[in-house]
Amino acid sequence: MKLLCSQSELNTALQLVSRAVASRPTHPVLANVLLTADEGTGRISLTGFDLNLGIQTSFSASVEKSGAITLPARLFGEIVSKLAVDTPISLVFDQSTEQIELISKSGSYQMKGMSADEFPELPLVESGTTFKVKANALVQALRGTLFASSSDDAKQLLTGVHLSFEGNDLKGAATDGHRLAVLNVEKALESEIKLEDPISSVNSFSVTLPARSLREVERLVSSWKSDDLVSLFCDRGQVVFLAEDQVITSRTLEGVYPNYNQLIPESFSKSIYIERKIFISALERIAVLADQHNNVVKISINDNSQELNITADAQDVGSGSESIQVEFEGESIQIAFNVRYILEGLKAIESNKIKLCCNASTTPAVFLPIDNNGFTYLVMPVQIRSEN
Repeated sequence: MKLLCSQSELNTALQLVSRAVASRPTHPVLANVLLTADEGTGRISLTGFDLNLGIQTSFSASVEKSGAITLPARLFGEIVSKLAVDTPISLVFDQSTEQIELISKSGSYQMKGMSADEFPELPLVESGTTFKVKANALVQALRGTLFASSSDDAKQLLTGVHLSFEGNDLKGAATDGHRLAVLNVEKALESEIKLEDPISSVNSFSVTLPARSLREVERLVSSWKSDDLVSLFCDRGQVVFLAEDQVITSRTLEGVYPNYNQLIPESFSKSIYIERKIFISALERIAVLADQHNNVVKISINDNSQELNITADAQDVGSGSESIQVEFEGESIQIAFNVRYILEGLKAIESNKIKLCCNASTTPAVFLPIDNNGFTYLVMPVQIRSEN
């Protein structure tokens, strides 16, 4: 293998695919990236794959001789990143020694690689259920839900985001058992879903994917134009996101995702209308004290009052309170929350004004944007002792 390529393009590609390289590989080759050069197409392809998440990208280069090799992702990435920007880099692979030489205008480096034959094949599904999603719709659905997924591996199904496609709409949902984020994006699909069974009249499909994989999808797709299309291929426990020169593959999370719709109360006896940015600022100030103890803040409002009180009491450290003007409908209530849960949900809402709906201090509270953009954020309150 022999080729000449741009330092900046190689560096960008390496940074991208390295996100899918195993941090604790079960096999030495999984700590490597696969480098493939094709003389016929004049392109270089780089692949990272930890058996759960795979990322592949390609770019143009001057390829004198085709070939493939796997190289240590961290070492290769660090060397390339420190070379002069926008300078040509020559890569020459000696198959007899499985060693590659990297030559730039400032010097040369040699690295020992491993055979490309040892690298696991990327599961590039191109059958089963297929459809195209608008880039901005996919990013919107992921940004509105990813933060609410669980980080507890014991709750494996909850470490992902449940994506439902019906008609032309996309709905994302994530929960960690303490809060639930749901976002429905209308007209998200460019084309109708093609099911594996062409006879079926059902035009809906759902899948649960690991949050780690979807964060990479969101990071990649967020830089695209809003009307760009992302192709999805779903089959046999694998989903492939494909667009232009980049591919992300992910395994699915098996199991039946919880029926989250039944968690959302049908009606509420209390509604508080709040300016979102003012609410966030007040909560961030109170969070300084809440962080000292248990992250709990208390929110209270009295009958006929238009002032919401936010307090935190960090035992043996101090206490604090904030008051903000609101519009209130209902009877007095005092309810406590994990302040981090509220802040993360509020920051996922784009509306200037939100509505906090609740029934009692022990039942779920729901945060909704006033402009009704399809976002619902439910938070379970924290049990607090009565001060009476």
